[in-house]
Amino acid sequence: MQKILIANRGEIALRIIRTCRELGVETVAVYSDADQELPFVKEADSAFRIGEPPVQKSYLNADEILRIAKEEKVDGIHPGYGFLSENAEFARKVKEAGLTFIGPAPDTIEKMGDKIVARTTMEEAGVPVVPGSDQGLKTLEEAVKLADEIGYPVMLKASGGGGGIGMVLCENEQALAKNFDSTKGRAKAYFGSDEVFIEKYIKNARHVEVQIFGDTHGNHVHMFERDCSIQRRHQKVIEEAPSPFLKEEARQKMYDTAVKAAKAVGYVNAGTVEFIVDENENFYFLEMNTRLQVEHPVTETISGLDLVKWQLLVARGEKLPLLQDEIEKKGWAIEFRLYAEDPVRFLPSPGKISEFSWLEAKGVRVDYGYESDSTVTPFYDPMVAKCIVGGNTREEAIQLAQEFFATLKLEGIKSNAPLFAEILSEEGFKSGNYTTAYLTERKMASK
Repeated sequence: MQKILIANRGEIALRIIRTCRELGVETVAVYSDADQELPFVKEADSAFRIGEPPVQKSYLNADEILRIAKEEKVDGIHPGYGFLSENAEFARKVKEAGLTFIGPAPDTIEKMGDKIVARTTMEEAGVPVVPGSDQGLKTLEEAVKLADEIGYPVMLKASGGGGGIGMVLCENEQALAKNFDSTKGRAKAYFGSDEVFIEKYIKNARHVEVQIFGDTHGNHVHMFERDCSIQRRHQKVIEEAPSPFLKEEARQKMYDTAVKAAKAVGYVNAGTVEFIVDENENFYFLEMNTRLQVEHPVTETISGLDLVKWQLLVARGEKLPLLQDEIEKKGWAIEFRLYAEDPVRFLPSPGKISEFSWLEAKGVRVDYGYESDSTVTPFYDPMVAKCIVGGNTREEAIQLAQEFFATLKLEGIKSNAPLFAEILSEEGFKSGNYTTAYLTERKMASK
């Protein structure tokens, strides 16, 4: 694989470009009118305008992406995450064009992208799942009957959903009735299908996921876990590895279960098996993300591995560079998603960045998508950068993070950097004994 097109933007496009440069792989970037001055466009070996800012006219324009790929005679396409990364039809078109899709097989994407099919597949493989629907719910009456059987509260979810979209917590029958039709409508608008299902809501839960990798030679490994419980509106904000909550027995059991899940679908390339964990460390399958995750740098920090490099090697048919007993875990890593947003109301705050700088230090990594004088537009996710710190212990990583945010300058726009500085000093976070309700409870306590 000598030349690839990156069908994405921002920090992940730039991150892929840098690994490709180390491997001597030429890169082709695509960009919308809103992104033409961003760092990833400048860093790629070549870059081509893909369309107007709206995603349907740019980063979701599969035909135009493929046209550029063919014209530039690339060997493969890396989808990054979001956009077309979990679009099975796009992956098929890439393959039909004689190019390599740097990710899992289209059938795997399709199967795991349908949350109901994924649940059924995992159940058949012996992977524990949250009590809930085994098929789509067509009527409110069906939903109410099942909710009565499994008990409230329940989560109403879009079968094709992801990223926290199409998920509603229903505390009682009234809430379920109120949200049923609107959730179906939102599912149809966002994911092209109005199919919804419900799952038992796990109280005081943790969100823990396991990085897995597979190759075309039948090898499957895990690369340990990440705790992603600090969330707002079901979207991750802080991730760390390893989990400060899990004891070793549960941790090992989760690793084995994740690898079992990967083998059950013949998984190839990078993926993540996500679990919801209750107060007693019982864990249940949530979903399988068939792509590289936003939070992959914390895994890279504790393992010393380059996951994008592994993706490229596996995509060209090579065996996994290491087998399970050769993959080692060392130290602690925490990632902070730095957003252009109001840190209190969590609303996007687009605008021009007048200054973006930080003090370079050992153990600090910043995967950025913007720089000083860049403009954060309202068309895309407002993440400016991912700030990753790594230390020998969790305490050391927290200390490094505090020092980092004390030196960070992000001016011209609002950001959630002040929120991170506060969280890092709070006993609830420092203890490691937090749940997915942390930010919500914190906000309610401040009122």
